Amino acid sequence: MVKGGNCSLAEMAMKRFVLCCLVSLVVLADFGPAWAQPLTDDRMLVAQAEQPRRRTLFDLLFGEEPEPAPQVRQTQPRQQAAPAPAAALPPPKPAIDKAEDATRLAVFGDSLAIDLARALERFYAEDPNLVVVEQGVSASGFVRDDYFDWNAALAEQIAADSFDLAVVIIGINDNQDLNTGGQSYEPLSEGWTSAYQARLNTFLEQLRAARKPVIWMGMPPMSRSQYSAAISQISALHRLAAFSGGAEYLDIFDRFADEEGKYTSHGPDVNGQNARMRKDDGIHFSSAGSDKLAFYISQAMRSFYRGGRVSVAVVDPLQGTDAAAMLRPPFQGLGQIRLLEVAGTVMPLGRAPERAGDLLTAGAPVSTPAAFPLESLLEAPVGRVDAFGVGVSPASEAEPVNIAR
Repeated sequence: MVKGGNCSLAEMAMKRFVLCCLVSLVVLADFGPAWAQPLTDDRMLVAQAEQPRRRTLFDLLFGEEPEPAPQVRQTQPRQQAAPAPAAALPPPKPAIDKAEDATRLAVFGDSLAIDLARALERFYAEDPNLVVVEQGVSASGFVRDDYFDWNAALAEQIAADSFDLAVVIIGINDNQDLNTGGQSYEPLSEGWTSAYQARLNTFLEQLRAARKPVIWMGMPPMSRSQYSAAISQISALHRLAAFSGGAEYLDIFDRFADEEGKYTSHGPDVNGQNARMRKDDGIHFSSAGSDKLAFYISQAMRSFYRGGRVSVAVVDPLQGTDAAAMLRPPFQGLGQIRLLEVAGTVMPLGRAPERAGDLLTAGAPVSTPAAFPLESLLEAPVGRVDAFGVGVSPASEAEPVNIAR
């Protein structure tokens, strides 16, 4: 019994050992590697990520069934998304080619002239018959001719025939001492004013002799009241010189002032919208302010520029007389009347010039009667458009009625 019992215990132990081995094999078979095989053309075959079939005791005793070939799926390479287009300004307008014989508009002056020339270029960008010539010099003026001599520079430009029309805007640097003849004069003193006016007259006389039409820009109000008052007095000297020198003076003070006539940094632009007209320094114009100036200049230029070449004749009542060479006093002579030139004056070669005194002793023009007397309106016959209901009957005029007494 003992031997039989020991044999039974040994067999049971053997069976347990075999069973443990089988279970261990099944557990180890659960962990199978995943296979992947790279292919060409940037493609990848990936084994199907499925759990392997568990092995049973039947598979260990009678063999495993052949597993089906792993299913593969083809993956396309990811395409990179096209970058979004970056924000950009609209393309600039095509530049208009200027004509070879285009009118040349020169802008003379200090730093104000530089901004104004750019505004005029924008204004006439699509006009092929006008080209803007910038002639501005920063920190210049008529006082410091040792720094920049405007009269000498203008003489060079006239000799080179570099422009047809002239726009002048200058004066913001002239409120300082003026040195001439070895003496120094304080701003706006009597000696200063006399010397300053002489330089202005010389500048304008050169333009008048060269028959160059001129538009002289006045000064706007400034932010600092004391400086603005001095610039206003200088601008008044410009006005007097422009009138006596035959220039067109364009007063812009009120167009850049508030309701009280004082400085304001904002105002209506060319489209009527409220915009910033002046820069932070309270002196120069902003882009909108310069565009506004360019618009005013275009209106003033209508008398001698209409989209073609300049054709202006300056009418002088003493032209052709023995007093043509005399110096004109202010507010008379050249530049006061401008007409579009249609044809030149025809002068007989053998005729002596008229005497200037004949202009004073000439008789009064003969008055001609009106072509249509106003009294005839009351005598209009009935039925005519000007009878107005009070017309005279023709029959009543032909047969007067005798009233018996």
